[in-house]
Formats: sequence, C-alpha cells, structure tokens
Amino acid sequence: MPSRRERANAIRALSMDAVQKANSGHPGAPMGMADIAEVLWRDYLKHNPVNPQWADRDRFVLSNGHGSMLIYSLLHLTGYDLGIEDLKNFRQLHSRTPGHPEYGYTAGVETTTGPLGQGIANAVGFALAEQVLAAQFNRPGHNIVDHHTYVFLGDGCLMEGISHEVCSLAGTLGLGKLTAFWDDNGISIDGEVEGWFTDDTPRRFESYGWQVIRNVDGHDADEITLAIETARKSDRPTLICCKTTIGFGSPNKAGKEVSHGAPLGHDEIAATRAALNWNHAPFEIPTEIYAEWDAKQAGVARENEWNQRFAAYAAEFPELAAEFTRRMAGELPANFAEQAAAYIKDVAAKGETIASRKASQNTLNAFGPLLPEFLGGSADLAGSNLTIWKGCKSLVDGDASGNYVHYGVREFGMSAIMNGVALHGGFIPYGATFLIFMEYARNAVRMSALMKKRVLYVFTHDSIGLGEDGPTHQPIEQLASLRGTPNLDCWRPADAVESAVAWKYAIERNDGPSALVFSRQNLNHQARNDQQLADIARGGYVLKDCAGEPELILIATGSEVGLAVQAWEKLSAQGRQVRVVSMPSTTVFDAQDATYKQAVLPVEVSARIAIEAAHTDFWYKYVGLEGRIIGMSTFGESAPADQLFEMFGFTIDNVLSTAEELLED
Repeated sequence: MPSRRERANAIRALSMDAVQKANSGHPGAPMGMADIAEVLWRDYLKHNPVNPQWADRDRFVLSNGHGSMLIYSLLHLTGYDLGIEDLKNFRQLHSRTPGHPEYGYTAGVETTTGPLGQGIANAVGFALAEQVLAAQFNRPGHNIVDHHTYVFLGDGCLMEGISHEVCSLAGTLGLGKLTAFWDDNGISIDGEVEGWFTDDTPRRFESYGWQVIRNVDGHDADEITLAIETARKSDRPTLICCKTTIGFGSPNKAGKEVSHGAPLGHDEIAATRAALNWNHAPFEIPTEIYAEWDAKQAGVARENEWNQRFAAYAAEFPELAAEFTRRMAGELPANFAEQAAAYIKDVAAKGETIASRKASQNTLNAFGPLLPEFLGGSADLAGSNLTIWKGCKSLVDGDASGNYVHYGVREFGMSAIMNGVALHGGFIPYGATFLIFMEYARNAVRMSALMKKRVLYVFTHDSIGLGEDGPTHQPIEQLASLRGTPNLDCWRPADAVESAVAWKYAIERNDGPSALVFSRQNLNHQARNDQQLADIARGGYVLKDCAGEPELILIATGSEVGLAVQAWEKLSAQGRQVRVVSMPSTTVFDAQDATYKQAVLPVEVSARIAIEAAHTDFWYKYVGLEGRIIGMSTFGESAPADQLFEMFGFTIDNVLSTAEELLED
C-alpha cells in the first residue's frame, strides 16, 4: 500500500509537471501543502466526486489560488470529472484548468480565487451560510445541514486587509465549522517575508476569538491529523499554523522564492523526482496510488446515507424539506412574481414622493416576508441605507436563527462574504453601503460578476445630492464603473415605482449580481400608464412623449428624471416635440432587441441631452458627438444639496438653455 508521503508526492509530481508543460504557473505552494492536503482530503473532507453539488458536502477553498495545481491534482486524483488531459492543458485556452481556480470551469471548484484574501472571505461566507441554514432547517434528531468549510491560505492572503475584516467577523459570529490552514512558509514573490510581514499572526487570530493551533509541522501527517481533530471539536473558528517548505522535494529550489511562481525547469524536476523517489514519467500516476486516492465510492455512500436521513426528515417535516429543496435549487417561491407585481401596482397608485432609499426599505418590507432566503446586511450604515425591514432579526454569536448581518465598517469583507453565501446556496444575500464606498468593495463586486452569482448590492447616497458630507462622500465616477462591469446590472431608479421594479428584477435574475443605487433626497413620483409600468423592467423606456416625431430626446436617471420632466413641460408648452426617456438600467436596456431600442431612442433623432449627476463621459454612447451631457466632470463640494445642484448646472434653466442651443444647431 502506498504511504502517505507517496500519495502526497502524486500531487507534487502532477503540479510540477503541469507547470513545466505550461511553461508558467506556481509549483511551490502545491508542493509545500501536499502533505496537509493528503490528510484533509483523504481522511476528513466530506464530498462526492460523482455529485459535486451535493448540498451537505464540505466546502474546500484554495484562497492562495495561484497554487491552483494543488486543487486540480486533488480533484483529478479523487475522481472528479477532470482527466489527465485536462491537467496537461493547464493554463491553456478554453481548458478546464485555468491559471487560477475559476468557478464554473471545473467540477469541484467552489469559488474563483486569485485576488489574495478573497478566498478566506468566501470561506467565511460559506461557514456563515451553513450556520444560518442549520439554524433554520435542522430539528431535534435531524441534522440535515452539518458540514465544514476548510480553507488553505498563504502569507499573501494574511497581508491583504480583507483578511482582517472577515476573520474578525468570523470570530465575533462564532463560526465554529470554519477551519483555515495557514501555509507558513515564509516566502512570497519578493523573497523572505520577514522583511515586510512580521505580524504575530497567531496572537492576531486569538484576539479575533479564534482557536489557534500553533507550530504544526505541515509535513507531518500525525501533527496535521491531531490539529484537524482539535479544530473539529471547537465552537470557534480555527487557524492551524502549518510550518511548511515551499517547493518541498526540490533539492535546489525548495524554501526559495524561485519555486513560487515559475517552472522548476527540466533538470530540477529530474532532481526532484530522484529526491522524492518518484520513478514515474510526467503525468504518470501508478494504479495503486489512484486506487488509494479514489473517493467516488465513499462519496456516493456518504450522500446515500444523507439522502436516507433527508427522507426521514421529509417524512416528519414535509414543508421544511420542500422549502430546503427549493432554496438550494435557487428557485423563488411560486407566488413571488405575482405578489411582487401587485405591490408595484400599489406603489404606482399610491404615488409617494420619497427618497428612493426609503422606497427601497418599503419594498423590503413587502418582499421580505415572501423571501425567507433573504440574508441582508449593511456595513455599519443600516440606519442610513435603510436595509432593515420589519421581519429582520440580527445574527449574533450563539443564535444564528436570524436573517440580518451587522457587518461593521467592512465594505470589502461584506461583499466577499456575500459571494460565499451566494455560492453556498440557500440564500439571496444583499448588503449595503454608500455608493462612494463601493470603491472599497470594488474587487469583490467584480468577482460577483465574474462568477455570475445573484448578489444584491444596495448603494445609497448616490450623488452630490447627499450634500454637506462633501466630495469625499459624493460619488462621481462610480456609476460608470459599475455599468462597465460585465454581467452586472446597475439600477438607478427615478422614484418609488422604479425602485420596486429594480428590486424585483434583481431578485428574479439568477445569472449575475445587481447594484441598486438609491438617493438620500426625496424624488417626485412620476405618473405612468400600464405599458410604461411594464417597460421599466426593460431598463429604459419613454416616460413622456410628444404628439409627433421627437426633435429632441432627454435621457435621465434617478433624481434627474424629475428635472427632465420639468424641462419637457416647459419645452412642450413652447411647441417643441420632446421626449423624455427614463433609463434606470443602461445594461438592461442595452440587452433589449434592436426594434425596442429603436422605438425608444430612434437613431434619426440626433438631438439628445443626457442628464445625470455623475461623470459625463459614460453618456456619449447614447447622445453621440452631436448631443449634450449635463453631468459631472469634477468632484463635488460640501454644501446643502440644492445649492450643489444649482452650482453644477442641474437646473431647469440650464437644461432649457442647453436644449435651445442644441436645437438651434
């Protein structure tokens, strides 16, 4: 029978061979962490290679995603749908083994990791989702939700500030089924980290409320086993500090930065094979080692046993079982669309003039009772973002039965945790902050879009309209950034009706994230007929029109729609043929068919004015070089909102003079 070291050496061999064949990659981490992975994956990880989506599987996250050949080797060896040819195509175009693990490319990869620190953040989200789901569904004698989250991370992940944000919160919430393995090899790309990373990491995590297991030899299976056993008994998250040698087995490059991010080279690989006593050709794994690694039979048996327990659960709690199945499938309640549409009609009939952030909260109060899968939160701005609705219950250590997370001032951490929650399944996460602080969260928002996950971002205080807090808090370029992000839909509603439609659209969309951008200031209600009400969901529509063909089109979003309507009234009274287009979501409008877009924005009408209290450059795609843009090309100022709108030209007089100038041309 192959020894543990021989099984681990299979990972080392596949990793160094794949990196060498690709002539790029990171062999050091897979070779250094192979012994830890061998113990975890063979003795503890609960998974089923035959069904990678089994609901009660353990989640494994490789936060130091540059070491991707570690997870690809593990998936291949344990029997996932990842053949040896896939490993040979490492880092090649259209392969299932891209340079960093990518969600959706490879069976068994739970999340996209690459930007360091976000993997551990996703893992906190996985553990949070497991804890809340267990509190909601488990019943005495029926633990249908009972799995662990394991994460590998390196020095780089711990240097990134996001690791502080999320690990602090994980300790506060008591996420006891989260176990992190720190690959403490002392090496990063620039060399020995003691020149720039001297934190007392164990004490840091102890201060967060984690259980910390120090000085584990990451190449000693017995020490690793004891550490995992200790972690699994704790009601706190655990950090296992593993002393390892990067590039373990390489006679000349082990323990050095040269093994971190480049192929070892043919000569060094030959020397490593000899040092490890690995007498096999590249990509060749002996049959007996494959047999030792194969987890398919055990995985099927584990899932079958769970299926039997779930059947017993369903017999005693049929409604809960059906609800669990629905939520894990990502399906909405059967009556949601109908009830949400009815609410939108009620909002239209009521015709309130309120801030869209308040309209958002009203919508949450209407939709929240319909969606037990909601898991909300705010980055310490709940009273400003208005994300707490009447049915909210806060999560605290010792009671995970709630549905609202107080994330604290952790915008980046909140967003990456929500990605993990969405990936886990069973929830629709939403989280809020001011639009300007999207900048702190930016890379996690991008990862939501890259993975096409239903994560709902609530961004309030959307413009210079927030007033006296000044330019540090007044977003200018953020809307353009969000709108330019592939797979992400950005909504900036003009009133309470559009706000409710935006929420409904974002909830029903299951192939990507949405950013819902709301105002601090009140927005006037806009009257609509039934067709206009339906067309809001198309992202852009004709709100006000003229009797004949338009000679001028005013395009606006959010608070500036009201300004456009005022201008329309004045111009129409002068006999001008003017149309107002409300464009709450440019990305959704752009996805409409050409016939609809032509009906809203006929190409033959070149006289167009875009009005938005955000950066001007974005709007050239809609007005062209012949049109005009009333927007922002500078930062704002600190002053009451009405003074700022006047100072920066968001006035009826400026719109009218711009229109007259354009029509005269």
